[in-house]
Amino acid sequence: MESPSRTALVFGGSGQIGIPLLARLHAAGWQVQAVSRQSQAAAPGLTWRRGNFAQPPALPAQVDVIVSCGPLDLFADWFAHSTLHCVRVVAIGSTSVHVKQTSADAAERDVARRLRDAEALLFASGNARDVSVTILRPTLVYGSGRDANLSKLAQLALRHGRLLLPRTACGLRQPVHVDDVALAAMAAASATATGSAAYDVPGGETLPYRDMVQRVLACLSPSPRLHLLPAPLFGMILTIAHWRGIARELTPAVLQRMQNDLVFDAQPARRDLNYAPRLFLPAADMFVVRD
Repeated sequence: MESPSRTALVFGGSGQIGIPLLARLHAAGWQVQAVSRQSQAAAPGLTWRRGNFAQPPALPAQVDVIVSCGPLDLFADWFAHSTLHCVRVVAIGSTSVHVKQTSADAAERDVARRLRDAEALLFASGNARDVSVTILRPTLVYGSGRDANLSKLAQLALRHGRLLLPRTACGLRQPVHVDDVALAAMAAASATATGSAAYDVPGGETLPYRDMVQRVLACLSPSPRLHLLPAPLFGMILTIAHWRGIARELTPAVLQRMQNDLVFDAQPARRDLNYAPRLFLPAADMFVVRD
């Protein structure tokens, strides 16, 4: 006699982590209800419901697992007020909860605060309802061409044929592929162990920021040149760019962070989730979405 299919409710299923996660769930025979703000095409074992956290659609009364690939604070607030029954929650957070809590930028400190408060609320809500909560904190996510970090740099470099960075951009990074994050979420959703925990999920390789960017540019065609400039000269050029409305996301806090090592321990996730992230071997289609 076949065992009944497991059921999952997925928020953010049309996002960069949600898409590979839905593929993994489908391959494993899960029945999935996914929520999206936009209409999506249904598929065998997958039902889409249109809505968001503020105006959720009609949802089932019970599922085995709820997975959130969307904003952690919005999901935590929704879950705290939801009556939907489940035994496990898996939510994607960010290592920004560590990185940005001491930022010189007030907006970045607020991001860290909201992440920290959302984690605390999820754990408290799970404990009150006897639900196991797993929070995954990825580092720099790449792989779908939809991230706001490496893909944005790649597209900027392609547009101008070159990319400028300060020579001081040598802080260590651990870029993580979207599919590795999806695999970690899948492992957490399928776990039988009880208890709640948060895991940092870095990529499988640690390298300096400028080397990471150089690998990205080298895989593009035509390959843009990377120019490493003295910090004062780079600052002058960036000031002019900001005056012209260009690269305003490169704030002083971001530039300072390029010099800092942002390295996280994957061992707990390896131990509990069999997490085995890949090396950073970029290809053009990981950063540029073609029509």
